[in-house]
Amino acid sequence: MRSGVGVSTGWLVGGLGALVAAALFGVSAGAADITAADIVRHLLSLAAPAVESPLTERQVALLVELRLPRVAMGAVVGALLATAGGAYQGVFRNPLADPYLLGAAAGAGLGATLVMVFGEEVSDAPRALVPVAAFAGALVGVAAAYGLGATAGGGGTASLVLAGVAVSSFLSAAQTLVQQIGADQLQRIFSWLLGGLGRGGWDDVRLVAPYTVVALTVLLMCGYLLDMLALGDDKAVSLGLNPSAVRMVVIGAASLATAAAVAVSGLIGFVGIVVPHIVRRLVGSNYRAILPVTVFFGGAFMIAVDIVARTVVAPAELPLGVVTAFLGAPFFLLILRGTRHRTT
Repeated sequence: MRSGVGVSTGWLVGGLGALVAAALFGVSAGAADITAADIVRHLLSLAAPAVESPLTERQVALLVELRLPRVAMGAVVGALLATAGGAYQGVFRNPLADPYLLGAAAGAGLGATLVMVFGEEVSDAPRALVPVAAFAGALVGVAAAYGLGATAGGGGTASLVLAGVAVSSFLSAAQTLVQQIGADQLQRIFSWLLGGLGRGGWDDVRLVAPYTVVALTVLLMCGYLLDMLALGDDKAVSLGLNPSAVRMVVIGAASLATAAAVAVSGLIGFVGIVVPHIVRRLVGSNYRAILPVTVFFGGAFMIAVDIVARTVVAPAELPLGVVTAFLGAPFFLLILRGTRHRTT
């Protein structure tokens, strides 16, 4: 098993380097000619007046008001979805657990859609209610999937996945019904459902920041507890752990992370499966290492996906959910095949 402080620290540095590199490419990608070297020189000019910035005022405005918030949002959304996926896999001891397979994302989507359609009738600030409604919907989705999988199928990998698919389908159908009721908001909702980062700028970053801090802090603090849960409930109890309480905390924090990401970016699938599995291959099965490394690689992955979405069909732009589906669906099938081989 690859574990230990040295391995974890090395991959943390590697993840941070990947995030920084992705961010530089992200802010330099686009129609306007701003290179990564120009951006680095501009940042140096802010710290050292002797260094002359190569950017014009228009380029600086483009960088600060459009590209930087988009890259920051990509890093936040990627970190939230990837870390939530890793936490779900740990708490359910299931390699296929994911915000989108467990009903969390579908529930969050339904909650957010309800606020978009009916929010102005109950509040003067429906935008601020979106993360709250998404969180409530995510909790309902996960609870329903977990309860259905445990009671109807024994709680195994296959039963949990099937329950999650069933719950997600039901919640998606309910969301479609709400969309039809709020037909005047249909274009806005449909655009949001496809997934994207370039909507609200710094306002979205500020909106999701407190939820991000709380969710990631709790999940990172639970890494050791997830390692204890991996030993089995009986062993965890003998070590003084309350498995039910740990599961409630981790599921709540992972659902909050999912809801926060969905509230500002829409539905972007497969991040919670792809990134944690890659990180697990790199650092081993220790969640004290997996979760913090996943934060960095999740952010880097989402920024890279956004670069692809912006450049492949430029000047048009692909929805992020389409890009992640192309990447994640084959990856999911490989994981499913490996899981099947281990259980037969």
